[in-house]
Order: sequence, then C-alpha cells, then structure tokens
Amino acid sequence: MDFRMKINPRRHAVEYAYTALAAVTLLTASCAPRRPAAPRDGKSPARDTFVQALLGDASYLNPVLASDSASGAVNALVFNGLIKYDRDLNIVGDLAESWRVSDDGKTIVFRLKKNVLWHDGAPFTSGDVKFTHEKLTDPRTKTPYASDYLLVESLQTPDAHTVVVRYKKPFAPALESWGMGIIPKHIFDGRDINTHPANRSPVGTGAFKFLSWKSDERIVLEAFDQCFEGSPGIGRVIFNIVPDQSVQFLELRNDSVDYMSLTPDQYNAYDVFFRRHDKFRYPAFQYTYMGFNLERPPFDDIRVRRAMAHAIDKSQIIDGVLLGMGRAATGPFPPQSWSYNPDVKDFEYNPGKAKDLLREAGWTDSDGDGVLDRGVSKNGRNRRQNLEFTILTNQGNKIRSMTAEIIQAQLAAAGIKADIRIVEWSAFIHQFINKKNFDAVILGWSLSRDPDQYSIWHSAETGEGKYNFVSYKNPRTDRLLERGRSVFDKNERRRIYRKI
Repeated sequence: MDFRMKINPRRHAVEYAYTALAAVTLLTASCAPRRPAAPRDGKSPARDTFVQALLGDASYLNPVLASDSASGAVNALVFNGLIKYDRDLNIVGDLAESWRVSDDGKTIVFRLKKNVLWHDGAPFTSGDVKFTHEKLTDPRTKTPYASDYLLVESLQTPDAHTVVVRYKKPFAPALESWGMGIIPKHIFDGRDINTHPANRSPVGTGAFKFLSWKSDERIVLEAFDQCFEGSPGIGRVIFNIVPDQSVQFLELRNDSVDYMSLTPDQYNAYDVFFRRHDKFRYPAFQYTYMGFNLERPPFDDIRVRRAMAHAIDKSQIIDGVLLGMGRAATGPFPPQSWSYNPDVKDFEYNPGKAKDLLREAGWTDSDGDGVLDRGVSKNGRNRRQNLEFTILTNQGNKIRSMTAEIIQAQLAAAGIKADIRIVEWSAFIHQFINKKNFDAVILGWSLSRDPDQYSIWHSAETGEGKYNFVSYKNPRTDRLLERGRSVFDKNERRRIYRKI
C-alpha cells in the first residue's frame, strides 16, 4: 500500500506550504531520501519509520472539523471515506465495496466493505456513516463542510453494510463528497464533537492508528495490523512540526526527516545531495493569494482592491521568489482543471492606473509624506486617515514572507503603507482566520478536483470557522455556484464555471 498516494477527493484545505501571491503553483516540489532516515540521537536508522516535516501543527485529528492541510495530512492516514481517488485520479471504493447511482442522480446506494474494524477493535457499520452525516449537518458542529451534506433529503441504513442516500435535488459532486472521513459513532455519540478528547487521540479505520501527539513537536502513528487495506509496509509514521522551511531542509540533509515540501531555491540547489534523494515536481491543484477582509475598510471599496491588483507586479514574485515555477492566476481554478477559462485576462501591472483608481476613491497624499490619506468623520470630529493595513501570513514559510515583502514595496510605491505580521500556524488559523481577525492575508488553497467551490465563495459560507473567511458576497456568483453544483452535464458545468 502506497500510503502517500491517498487523496481525499472532497476536501478543500487551507494550505500552509505553497508558493506565491495569486499564482497557481504548477511545479510543487517535494523530496524524499532513497534510504531510511536516522533518528535524532544518531543511532542506527529505524528502517520501518517514515518521518515527514510539517510547517505547522494539526488543529483537529477529526476530518469533520479539520480545515487545514496539516490536520488533513494526518487524518488521511487515520480515517477513510466511502470513496477516494486512486493515483490516476479515478474515483474508487474505500470503505464502500460498490455503489449505484440512480438515473436522475438523486440517489446513491453504497454497499460497504465487511470485516472493517475501528482501531479499538469495534466493527465499522452503516451506523457510523449515518452518524457522521448527522454531525456534519448539526448546526452546533463547527465544520466548514456542512453545505455538501445539507442537500441530503434522507440517509437510510437498511442493514449494517448498506447506505442509501437521497438528495433533495441533483448534486453533481454527490459521489465525490463521500470521500469525507467517517468517524466512529461509538466514540462520539452523546458527547460534544467540538471538544471531544478523541479530536486529539483519534480512532479511525485507516492503515495507521494514533500513538501520540506532543503539541508543536510531533504526531506519531503506527501501523494498524488489522486494517482492511492490508499492511502499509511501514511500521510507524512521524510528523515532525518544524515551523521553518530552512530548518526542515537542514534536517533533511542530516537524515532526520524523510519528506518535505521544497522551496524553489532548495529544489534547484545541492546537486550532490540530491543524487541520493528523490525530488519531484508535479502540477498542483493549489494556488496562493492575498485575500482581503471585505468587511473592513478600505477593502469594502472595489476601487481600492482593483488599484492594489494593478499596483502589484506578479511577474516579480514568479521570477524572483518562485524562480519561474508558477504562473499568474486569473481566477479560482488552476489551469489543469476542466473548468479553467483561458480567456480571462489578468489585471495588468499599471501603477498609474492604480493611483487613478485610488484618487477616484478619495485617497490623496495631503501632507506629502508618501502615504495616501483621506478625511473621515468620527464622533463628530474630522481627521485624516492613512491608507494602511497589515498583511498576515504564517510562520516558517519563506516563500510567503518574501512575497509579502515584495508586495509591501510595490504598494509603497503607490502610496499604500502595508505592515507585515507573521504568526505561528495554529494561532494563525484559530485566532485570526477562523475569527476573521485580519486585514489581508497571504494564504493558499488546496482544491478538490471537482470545480465546485461553493464552500469557499458562496455568501452563505461566511460564518466563523467557514471557508469564506474573506466575506466575499456577490449575488451573481451565488447563483452560478448554485447552478454549477446542480447540473450533471460536464459541458454545461464548464460554461457555468467559466463565468465565475
């Protein structure tokens, strides 16, 4: 079993490790040694142990709650969905042995695999699937995935190994949505899923079972000998939390880590070192962006947002930071997606146009200090307000910090003052992103292969802990997102998504 090939088909994830502003990362780099890594104490290498470096700690070891890529990396080895993608991106059975979709697309009948055990020895049954659905649709559950499962009209379990899902209306990504990890009813039933201790000591059905978690240091999994998938071929997987890509690379070179995501400069250097390590570049369903909190001025003014788009030269980021390993994004779909629209034009780099838009929005440099300002009235008093804000990004990601610095300099040339704040990953997610406590953020999305991005862009998904944390609201986009997920014809869906 190649455990690293497991892909959850229905997970968007907040991504901490990928590259530059508004650029689709076409050449995601990773590296693994051709021999086992030595332990930190320098003794003989543990040949059945695989060590992966993560920039940030996991948030929840529960697929219903987790929305970040660190949690997703661990959960993918501990939990299973009913279906999954194989290495050729075909949907195949995971916990489901087979399934049948009705002619109208509104009913799916899953036949579950038998003799599947939870890590504590309890049998997996259709009741666990029903329970997972109930938790996903419970308004008290802090999950960003509810919108997919609220479309279910009924979920029945006629026997222990059959699940019948009926939808209120056609839902194109219905089958793919059941890649969601199933959680055990006998563990969570009758308890608050948001605060349950099992969120830190999970019980799954996957090839690896939980062993330990020391916050901000490491998460350790070990092989589950009774896994229905068979032996993973590796006895233990360790996720080391190393919040700096440079330090990760030092550990890789010292054989303390087996696998990490590389920066472009790391990928292109150290020829001798890479003679004994495998490194890879592959098309990634990801993009990195600078997102504005649209509930905060001045980002509630589209002229300011457009001005910033014209003030930022993406080519400097792609060439100087990514070393050419990327391209400018023109929308939310990567070029390898069948929904990508090649006819959409990017905002041209045009500082003059940026200044014109800002002037139109009322921003001028009244005191000659190089920072634009405008008059505002508060509590009956008039004062001048500078055009300034803070760019927030996560600790340890050299690509993002370099990108923020380039953006800072380019915006300064247009009269916009941008400060940079770098925050540890867990605090970044829980204290800032989930609570929408930011001005602007440099972050990334790891996307599902299906183009449905309802949970990211629909106005109904702007609540705390949801994926639309930038608070984007557009009635036309809402209608297109709703229509795109309600038709099955691929050509029609392509026409819809190309309008977004």
